[in-house]
Amino acid sequence: MQATGEIVEILLVEDNPGDVRLTREALKEAKMRNAVNVVGDGVEALAYLRREGRYAGATLPHLILLDLNLPKKDGREVLAEIKNDENLKRIPVVILTSSKAESDILATYNLHANCFVTKPVDLGQFMEVVKQIEGFWVTVVQLPAGN
Repeated sequence: MQATGEIVEILLVEDNPGDVRLTREALKEAKMRNAVNVVGDGVEALAYLRREGRYAGATLPHLILLDLNLPKKDGREVLAEIKNDENLKRIPVVILTSSKAESDILATYNLHANCFVTKPVDLGQFMEVVKQIEGFWVTVVQLPAGN
């Protein structure tokens, strides 16, 4: 996906400070050059992606890690808005959530999520899953130019 040495921009949409800390730590351990920006609710996520208000200078991410259960606007609504926006719809969205509900899995794929990952409860497994997500989306996948 990225040219060697290019910084990978990741937007983490997560309201749980513990999960934010663990995700940042896992991404740091993965030893890939990344810049992780974090927003804590769905309204803030859309403002960031649309570069509104305090996010006017934000860089569009190469990858979005999106929790489903968010305050203000939940992840399903955020996903629907991203995938219906001509300027955002090609950004890969990885659902990273505690939900294992078949209804959530179906709903998010119907909204064109790129993948659905349930957060492992075990700390070591959580760290490994986040590293694998980044590794796959950064080193394996080909994305269109300009993303």
